[in-house]
Formats: sequence, C-alpha cells, structure tokens
Amino acid sequence: MNPVEIEEAVSNLALEPFDAAEFPFQFLIAFDNPATTIKRLRTGSTNQSDVPGGVLQRNNIHIATCAPGAVDDTLKALRDSPKTASAKAKFIVATDGEGFQAEDLNGGGTVACTYAEFPDHFGFFLPLAGITTVKEIRESSFDVKATGRLNKLYVQLLKENPDWASVERQHDMNHFMARLIFCFFAEDTDIFLTEGLFTKTVEQMSAGDASTTHEVIGEIFRAMDTKPADREAAGLPRYATKFPYVNGQLFSGSTDAPRFSKVARSYLMHIGSLNWRKINPDIFGSMIQAVTDEDERGSLGMHYTSVPNILKVLNPLFLDDLREKLAEAGDSPQKLLNLRKRMARIRVFDPACGSGNFLVIAYKAMREIEADINKRRGEPDRRSEIPLTNFRGIELRDFPAEIARLALIIAEYQSDVTYRGQKEAIAEFLPLGAENWITCGNSLTLDWVSVCPPTGTGVKVAADDLFKTPLDQAEIDFENEGGETFICGNPPFAGQKKKSDAQRADMARVMPRHISTYGELDYVSAFYIKAAEYISRTECTAALVSTNSVIQGRHVPVLWPAIERLGCEIVFGHRSFLWKNNAAANASVYCVIVAISKNWKKERYIFDGNERRSAQHINGYLIDGPTVVVEKRKRPLSTDLQMMRSGNMPLDNGNLLLTTEEADQLIAEDTSAKSFLKRVVGAKEINQGLARYCLWIADDARAVAETIPNIKRRLDDCEAFRRSSSAPDLAATPHAFRDRHTQQKTAIVIPNLSSEKRPCRVPIVVRDNVIATNLALAIYDGDVFQVAVLASRLHHLWVEAVCGKLKMDFRYSNDLGWHTFPLPRLTQAQKGALKEAAESILLAQEAAFPSTLNELYNGGFLGDGMPDELRRAHEANDEVLERIYVGRRFRNDTERLEKLFDLYTKMTTKRTA
Repeated sequence: MNPVEIEEAVSNLALEPFDAAEFPFQFLIAFDNPATTIKRLRTGSTNQSDVPGGVLQRNNIHIATCAPGAVDDTLKALRDSPKTASAKAKFIVATDGEGFQAEDLNGGGTVACTYAEFPDHFGFFLPLAGITTVKEIRESSFDVKATGRLNKLYVQLLKENPDWASVERQHDMNHFMARLIFCFFAEDTDIFLTEGLFTKTVEQMSAGDASTTHEVIGEIFRAMDTKPADREAAGLPRYATKFPYVNGQLFSGSTDAPRFSKVARSYLMHIGSLNWRKINPDIFGSMIQAVTDEDERGSLGMHYTSVPNILKVLNPLFLDDLREKLAEAGDSPQKLLNLRKRMARIRVFDPACGSGNFLVIAYKAMREIEADINKRRGEPDRRSEIPLTNFRGIELRDFPAEIARLALIIAEYQSDVTYRGQKEAIAEFLPLGAENWITCGNSLTLDWVSVCPPTGTGVKVAADDLFKTPLDQAEIDFENEGGETFICGNPPFAGQKKKSDAQRADMARVMPRHISTYGELDYVSAFYIKAAEYISRTECTAALVSTNSVIQGRHVPVLWPAIERLGCEIVFGHRSFLWKNNAAANASVYCVIVAISKNWKKERYIFDGNERRSAQHINGYLIDGPTVVVEKRKRPLSTDLQMMRSGNMPLDNGNLLLTTEEADQLIAEDTSAKSFLKRVVGAKEINQGLARYCLWIADDARAVAETIPNIKRRLDDCEAFRRSSSAPDLAATPHAFRDRHTQQKTAIVIPNLSSEKRPCRVPIVVRDNVIATNLALAIYDGDVFQVAVLASRLHHLWVEAVCGKLKMDFRYSNDLGWHTFPLPRLTQAQKGALKEAAESILLAQEAAFPSTLNELYNGGFLGDGMPDELRRAHEANDEVLERIYVGRRFRNDTERLEKLFDLYTKMTTKRTA
C-alpha cells in the first residue's frame, strides 16, 4: 500500500463505530499488515502483550484499548511494560474511542488528539507499513488526502468519459483538473469571498443524479474567464456571476467539462469538503503529478523531494549569499534597499521543473528574506517586488507544467497572506496575470536562452507554451533587466542501459557538439552540457542534482573536460548522499550536486554530509585538487602492491562448471574423477557463500580424464560449443578454461561486483585447490598485508570514485581500481602491522561462519549482521592504514579522497618524469 491508500484506510477506520476488541487489529490492517500476521496475533501465538486489551507486534507496535478516561494510564502502562522493551516496539498507542495518544519510542514524537482526528496523524505511523519517508509527508496529511481524493475523481471521470482519455483530449482533462484545484483552493482561502462557493454552487445548482453537473461547472468556468464589463452580454446564469474574473488564461479556451455520474459527483463534493487552506504547494505539486500518469498511480503520495534536499542545491547556489548580505546590512536602510532591488532582479530557472518544487521553494525563501528587509525598513505591508515571472521552468509533460504554474500562484498568495495580511492578499490576487512563464516542451531540444533570456527582450517562444498560445507569442519580458540568473533542478538520471530511444535521440542532438563518444554517459549529462552552453552565453551559475556516476569512472574523463572547454568550472558540490524522492521500500538513490559557473569570484566549497570545506580547485571527481584523470595501468603504481589478474573465463557453455550435486554424482560414478575437480569462486560464490566446482584438467591428463564417460561427454559438448562460437581456436582444448591462472599456495580473491550497501571491499583468501572465475579478480600468491589495503575504507572510496557502478552495485577493476591505488612506500614494520590487521579481519569472518559476506556486510558496519568483533577488526585496520598516510585517522571521506588524489598526482608525475 502507498501512503494515499493507507490514509484512506485509516480515515475509513475512524468513521466506523469504535470496537475496543477489534480496533488494534483493524489499525494494523490499515497499515498494510498481511492477513497471516493478523491471524497469528488474533490467536495469541505471536501476541505477547502484558497490558490488558493489548496487542503487541514484535519490532513494530504495542497498542491497547481501554475504558473511557483511562488513556493516560494505559499509555503509561504500555511505556513501562517490560514486553514493550524486549519486543523492541517502535510505537505505543492507547485509545478509548474518544481520546487517542501515541508515542514514537525511537524518534520521541507524540500524538495526542481526539479519536476522530487520529487519521490526520497517519503519517506519524508510516514506518509500520515499511515506509520511511521525509518529515514533510509525515506532517502533511492534507496533501496526501487531497491527492487520494483527486486520484479517485480522475480515474472515475476517465472511466465515464473514455473520449477524454484519448491522446487528443488528454490536455483538456489535465487542464480541467488544474482548474478544479484552483477552485478548491480559492473557495477556502477567501479568494472567492464566500467560503465553499464553488462546491456549494455545484451541489445546489446541479441535478442530484449528476446529469447537469458538467454544465454547471462549465458555466462557472466561463464566468471566471469573462471580464465584469462583458458579463451582461455573455448571458451568464445568475449563480455563475458570483464568481470573480480570474484571467491568467487558466479558464480561457474551451469550458467543456467531462460528464459526471453520481459517484463522480460525490467524489467532487468530498474533495470540496477538505480544508484547502492547508495545502503545501511544494509537496502537493509533486504528489498530484502522479494522478494523471497511469504508470505512476501505484506510487501516489511518494513523488516528493524533501525541502532539505532541495535546499542543498538552492542554499549554496544563492540563498546563503542573500542571507549573508541581509546580516551585513543590519538596519541600514540603503543597504537593505539595495538588497531588495537585487532580489527583484534574480531569475531562477529549472530546465526540468516537474511540478515546480525547486521554483516554489526558491520563491518562498526569497519572500521570507524580502519580508525581513521590509520589516527592518519599517515597511511591513509593502507589496512584494519579486515577480513570479522571474521563476522560469521547462517541463516535458503538460499537467506537471500546469501544476508548476499553479503551485507558484498559490505560493505567492500564501506568502502575501503571511507577510502582508489576508485583506491585502485578496485585494491584489485577482485577476491573475496572463503570462506563461512555465514552458511545456523538451528541454534538450529547446534553446534555454529563449525561455530564460539574458535581457528579457526580443525573444520568441521556441515551443508550445503552457496553455497552448501561439508559437509566435513574444516571450515575457523580465520586470527588472540585468539581474543574476541561477539554474537549478533535478533532471532525469537514466543510466546507460535505462535510456529510452527518445532520450538517446535527445542526447544525439546535444552531445556531438562537444563530445564525440558519449554513449556510455547518463542522460543527465546532456543537461550539464546544456547548462554549460547557456553559461557560455551569459553570466549564470547552475547547480544540478544527478546520480553520483557523473563524478565516477567513465564520466570523469569524458564529461568534465567538455564542460571546461565551454569555459566553466565546478564551483561547489555535494558529495554522495541519499536523495529520497520515493518513499516505498526505501527506494532511494545516491546522488551528488555539482554546480558550474564561469568567472567565479566567490569561495569554492565541497559539502560532505553536514560539513562544508573550502576548496582551491574542484576537479571532476569532486575533490579539492588539480584536474586529473585516473587512467588504467597494467601494473600497480605502488611498488609494494602485487599485480592483480582477472579470474579464469571458462567459455564452456556450462560444461566445465558443476553444482555440488553434479560433482557428487560424478564422483559417485567414478571416484577417480575427484582428482579433476576443484572449487571455483566468482562474485556469487564469494558474496553468497555458494559452493560450485569445475573440471580442471592438465593437458597431459586429458586422455585419462576422457576415460570417464561423464567427463568425456562434457568435453565433447564444450568442443562443439567453441567451434560454433566466436572462439573456434579454443575448440582444440575443450578440457581447459580459456584462462589458466593459478596460485602455488594461496590467492587473494575479490568479487568484481558487490552491493552498494557495503562499507568496504571484502576479499577472501583461497588455497591452491580453488580456482577464481572471470567474475572475480585475484592476486596470486600475494602477501597477506594486501588484504588490509583491499578491505580498507580508503580503497573502497578510491574504487567508488574511479571505477563507478553497474546499476547500484560497485564494479571492481584491477587495472583501474587496484593498479592505480596510491599507497605510500611501506616499511617492513608497517607491512607487519597491516598483516596483523588483515588476519584479524579474516579470523573474525571465519568466526561468524556460516554467515555469508552479504549477511555480514550488506547492512553496513552498523547493520544487525555485523558482529562486534568484525566491526572492531575493520576499525583497527583503517586506523593502521590511515596512520601510514597522515599519522592519524582521517576526519571524513572528502579528506581521504583528497589525500589519495594528491598522492596519485605526485606519484604519476614522478613516474612520468
């Protein structure tokens, strides 16, 4: 269940008559607990509650109903219960059907309300459904509720009006929904002067069977597009004349409305009964865009990017600077005036704006600063000088584009109410302006200068605008010329293998101008190139969110030199952090923020978590250091490290590889076959602890091996496969792997892929009877101290930076990850200390048997699967290695990488010399 479905289930539960015995189970059902779980709790087999009327779900919740007036005492009993602690309950809940109280035992939050109001706090309990989400959604039950109700109405209307679901009428349907949202907001915020005017008029003037609902709505829409002077001639019905002239082209064009059934009409009335004063435009816009996308409706209520994440972009881009200037201005009237004039000229442009989150947050933050300026100057009621038309956007889909403009209009009205008062806000809100400053079109085919021009004059729209006005319409002039421009946003990521044909075509229009070979780059790279092109033509700074692949592996030597050739440099960046814009199942992505500009006069920064560090020069790896590209090496850069080889490729169509069962069967048929079998290890075998075998036959033993029928059959099949494949030259040796790398005694083996959840690389040491496959890499007969290097945080960060990822997993490369790793020249004592640290890790892993490496490491160092002994071994290992570099532990990952890249630069320069 998604948050919208959960909110509806909880709301329905609150409307039912209170049943003390049944409530705990229904509450858990509302939060998506499966029937089998509820059945076990009902029978008492898993319910270990020691509180009367209580139900205890381990690792989740302890909930109890009670007699009237006993809620306080019951909640205390739940809190003090030994079972609550031993079962690791996250929440406690007590209710008597009149009052309702709850506590989050981990986060410390509380809820205290009437029973009827508890659905308003449904977001507080979303972790019960396995949904860990951002604070804003937890605290915004209205936006989730409104999204769910609108979705029901939208689906019902399409069901009853199939012609409105066609491609030809899709825009009309989306436009109709945008009009409804405006009406619901306007009738609850006094914009329509009479509370509930729209909903009450539709209810009173349309037939109860809904046969005339569409006609009444159409007349209301027509009225809001008719100027007062033209109303008498327009022949509007009396009920429609109560509505004000709105303009803004929101109600222009066709006033057709889809036909309503009684069900759809009841949905409309229900939506109108909600309190739309509570709408939060920076949340609601993102949620509602999923309503009109059939593929996205299953994740309703999850399409939201948190305000803190957006501010990671906007604050260092320009908001921090404005706040600093405000602090410097103090109470100086002239300095405050200069800052206000500067703010009125700032343009914010999001080339992939969606429903306008970045633009809305930027606008609201600037209004807050402006209000402080006005207050200090003794002008608290002054009208804002920050025009909405300075907040430009491009969005591919028309409905999010309409919602983006609508969200900005709502944000403007709410800001006016907050900083100037309800009366002044209403007096100046209508009619809306007719400008169309959110462009609906393909950002990678449009000229950004035409959408957000440097001067604001003489520019034409280059694509369909928001409300289908003519293509030759003059672009909106900026109200204040010569201001600063800031590009921001969260463009589509789309990795190499996930790009659609349309996205590949988009890149083909942009990339060849600057990069000849770009097929392996992520789709977001094209937005960086477009931003650099824009910056090369006008003064601007751009800060975009992307997956961290753009500062790793193949992207660095291709993308960032092209950016530099366009005259741009990286001026600040956020290193990897979780960008949670989908709440279900922790569906989050590790992202970075990279800002580019030219002629940058201010300080450069690198953000690592909550720490901000000054930088002299930021390279493509998002490190403070010279521009450097790490290139593949055939042998290690560091003289103390041994060469790593790829494992052995079978190239056998499965004929030389055997499962445990197949190996046992082969030996059962002929015991002499045992001498031709060896264990094999690749990524799965290492990570998951799987056992697999292979035929490993020396050239001079082939004839003997072929006397065993099962082996002969396998070799014949392997030979036939190789003859028909791209390696017919290997058909003469069907008994052997394509590669034959082996160790005399032991090998240090590392998988070529491992989970992104791991905090380090995890090698294993194998004996001479184990063969590494091509899905692993090996240091044959390597010194054990190298295990300490491979398993270190330093090496993990280096691999993450220079090798990159495959999907969300880390790829390992011997020639790029190991042979390039910069390690200082080691003394024998240092090698001995590293060897001891490595052996401690290996012994701790062995002590944790039968736990697999996935079970031990995929939860990170703080995961439940990591034994304390193993965690301490890794901490000690990192301590030993990092002291070799700087004589102490590094403070953070940014410092680690800066040291590694500095040492790499010095070592490669020395080698070249």
